[in-house]
Amino acid sequence: MSDRLRSKKKALAATQPALTRLLFAAINEHEGALARVSRLLHDDVSQILSAVGLQLDAMRMDFRDQAPGIDARAIEIQAMLEQVIGQLRDISNQLNPSVVERAGLQFALEQLAERGRGKGSTVIRLYFDPSVHVPTTVAKTFYKIAEYAVDTALARSGCSMINIQVKRSQGSFVLEVQDNGRTEPAGATGVPLRRLLMDYYATENHVLLEIKSSPHEGNVVRAGFPVVHDQELAS
Repeated sequence: MSDRLRSKKKALAATQPALTRLLFAAINEHEGALARVSRLLHDDVSQILSAVGLQLDAMRMDFRDQAPGIDARAIEIQAMLEQVIGQLRDISNQLNPSVVERAGLQFALEQLAERGRGKGSTVIRLYFDPSVHVPTTVAKTFYKIAEYAVDTALARSGCSMINIQVKRSQGSFVLEVQDNGRTEPAGATGVPLRRLLMDYYATENHVLLEIKSSPHEGNVVRAGFPVVHDQELAS
């Protein structure tokens, strides 16, 4: 390798942390905007539609004697309102980046898997140990890592299966995302954006991140956080 090429690689490596921080700040701003839209849909629009449904029911009771067919019509309109409210709730959950805080890691990963299934024919399975209670801060990091890992897997050639697993192993909370897509060729240059962001989220929240690829085992993203650290934080 020439000195010029070696210097170029060192310069690129030095700029990556700064670029990642810049991207992280932009993502945070973007997620803040999504959260505001989500709150608008959930707290304002959905509540107004619910109030309309209550007013409609009151009107039905008041005028059922004067308008014999009002009951059936009002019930039909209320069913439409409930359908719209349900759709708004789903959209709000998809937009809100803090879904882990509101609904828990398992629900958030179920939603992530469902969205992934909708993007193609890839089989996505979630295995979540119900006895594992990941602390919120770690759960949010696990979710972000899982999100980028699933997106990376879906973009790989030949990926037909993704397994997401949350468990407790050897004194740690563990997240694993495994896929059978094409592995990265040996000696590949450059670090993919999603990998940079996974590294950044893991480093910022003291989560141990390990990424492996092999022709036999496929691609595995493994994130771990020692249970003892959680106990120290709680004490």
